[in-house]
Amino acid sequence: MTFTLNEEQRLLKDAARDFCREQAPVTRFRKMRDEKKNGRDPELWREMAQMGWAGIVVPEEHGGAGLGYVGLGLVLEETGRTLAASPLLSTAMIGASALVLGGSDKQKTEWLPKIAAGEVVTALAVDEGAHHSPEKSKLKAGGAKLSGQKTYVADGHIADLLIVSGADGVYLVKADATGVTHAELVTVDSRGAADIAFENAEAEPLNGGTKLIEAILDRARIGLAAEMLGQAQEAFEITGEYLKTRKQFGQVIGGFQALQHRAAKMFTDLELTRSCVYAALDALDRGAEDIATWASLAKARASDTLHLVSNEFVQMHGGIGMTDAHDAGFYLKRARVAEGLYGGAGYHRDRFARLHDY
Repeated sequence: MTFTLNEEQRLLKDAARDFCREQAPVTRFRKMRDEKKNGRDPELWREMAQMGWAGIVVPEEHGGAGLGYVGLGLVLEETGRTLAASPLLSTAMIGASALVLGGSDKQKTEWLPKIAAGEVVTALAVDEGAHHSPEKSKLKAGGAKLSGQKTYVADGHIADLLIVSGADGVYLVKADATGVTHAELVTVDSRGAADIAFENAEAEPLNGGTKLIEAILDRARIGLAAEMLGQAQEAFEITGEYLKTRKQFGQVIGGFQALQHRAAKMFTDLELTRSCVYAALDALDRGAEDIATWASLAKARASDTLHLVSNEFVQMHGGIGMTDAHDAGFYLKRARVAEGLYGGAGYHRDRFARLHDY
């Protein structure tokens, strides 16, 4: 199957690249980190919403653009390039998808226009332990009340609405509802998260039961893989430029065959990852039956590639790559968090095998 971007998608990608380089460069991320804002940049989120990104997958009848998952994936890829700290993934991808897939007419009418306008931030609360195990939930649902705990909720410290998975389905919980308590986490990637506890907290169930949990997670995994692709591509390009200019032993280091081999490995892995990620995004837009397969393939491939490229980013820059003055550390730290979020490479290789009865 041949996949190419249409004119509308190319324009969206170009606009996203220009915006991120001009309005959300790594220097903006560094300033946020230095000011210890822990991932908080509400002004950037407002600017993204004004660009229409918050409503890319929201249907037009609910105030969105209805441009599809490929379009949103292209934007996430560009935000990954500059490490833009925003709730775009957790809100525009995950929150919007949860409501589109499982929301009642009332829930869609209430929340989707607010998501599209950038008026609310959502967060997915799924794991309860140190590792990604969505099927192991001890969350108790009694009527319209939830009790239990969720760990490492990405963007949970800034969320207005929580998408909470349980053993029997998915629930909407207002972040400021009675019975909801947050323990903010200061994370290594400077993006922030929260551990969240529920004690008879009021909740609204979404339609779809346990099947909805995996459907939402697969969209989260594919969206995150798109962001990781952008991050790896940027790290590779910066490293490539360094290999062309840094001199050692009387010649540019890019002339050494050993480094050329390592750069070639990164290039081929990036191209393979791009194919997997774009195919997964396309599968979402086509409503394919094997979305789960594409999601695990994309997330596993993106995790492996970003792990390699982020390591090489530091190593090929030598001593300067180990300093905080250089951006390489930011990319490596974000890489390690993204690799484990919603399942690491090992988790998804195992899931891919089970899906194919290996």
